[in-house]
Amino acid sequence: MRVAALYDIHGNLPALEAVLREVHAENPDAILVGGDVLWGPLQAECLALLRERDARFLSGNCEDDVLAAVNDSSRWCREQLSEEELAFVAGWPFSLELELDGLGQTVFCHASPRSKVENLTRLTPARDLGAAFVDVDADLVVHGHTHVQSDRRLPDLPRLVNAGSVGLPYEGRPGAYWTLIDADIHQRHTFYDVDATLDLLAGTGFPDALGIFGESLRGEVSAESATAHFESKRDSLAQ
Repeated sequence: MRVAALYDIHGNLPALEAVLREVHAENPDAILVGGDVLWGPLQAECLALLRERDARFLSGNCEDDVLAAVNDSSRWCREQLSEEELAFVAGWPFSLELELDGLGQTVFCHASPRSKVENLTRLTPARDLGAAFVDVDADLVVHGHTHVQSDRRLPDLPRLVNAGSVGLPYEGRPGAYWTLIDADIHQRHTFYDVDATLDLLAGTGFPDALGIFGESLRGEVSAESATAHFESKRDSLAQ
């Protein structure tokens, strides 16, 4: 089974369109969307496109935030969605398990197998990963949330793969980041027109679109600085 894992899209439609063109060429058996489609400028358009492709969805923390309208930007995002779309999003599961040839039992989740907001990074100590995986019987865990691709293999723990962020990456170079999974892990980087995208996103009315997306899409946030930031906040967010 071949799976295209797309995480943290955040309403960035041009990035998603570029990725889906490459996904189409790969002809996977499934498109797995690992949360945080929402909270971004063009959510409804992203949802519609992914539903056309029969994607399977998991819920992320931003889905929860938008559904609850926890702040001004989340309220704006909620107001852009129809009642049918909101009900559809509310039904997304927390995680999904698949048996993958060559990789074994695989758990897909947004942030960690126990939380939608727990920060697991390439720097998280093995003892803390063990705590996050205490009830997990899997060979591989695929997640997102921290917007930096990684692939970690540690003794006596599941392999941990961060699929990256399609729409709001912190990788130090422009593009959209996602992961193709077959008998192994193939972390992908897709280029698209960032300047035109920023112009488009700025015109949607999403609060502070350029402030939120500008540095990320232009590749001005390094993976190292983002990882250090998320790691510094990990203990306060773990559930």
